[in-house]
Amino acid sequence: MGIIAWILIGLLAGMIAKALMPGRDPGGVIITMLIGIAGGLLGGWLGKVVFGVDSIDGFFDLSTWVAAIIGSVILLALYRLFTGADRPHRHA
Repeated sequence: MGIIAWILIGLLAGMIAKALMPGRDPGGVIITMLIGIAGGLLGGWLGKVVFGVDSIDGFFDLSTWVAAIIGSVILLALYRLFTGADRPHRHA
C-alpha cells in the first residue's frame, strides 16, 4: 500500500478509536489523526510480530482495518495515560 492509503486508513482508524473511547483529549483533532496514523502502523506491526500474520494486505482487507483500529485504540489509551486526559480537574 502507498503512503496516501496509510494516511487515509490512519485518519479513519483514529476517528473510529476516538468514537470507541470518547472523552476530551488535549491536542484535539490533529493529535487524534496523528495517533490514528501511528496506530495503523503499530497495529500492522503487532499483527505481524504477535500473531505471525500479514495484517496489512490491502486497503479493503478487514485485517488491515482491524489492526489499524486496535493500534489506534492502544495509542490513544497510552496518550491519555501519559498526558492525564480524562481526569477530573480539582479546583481549590
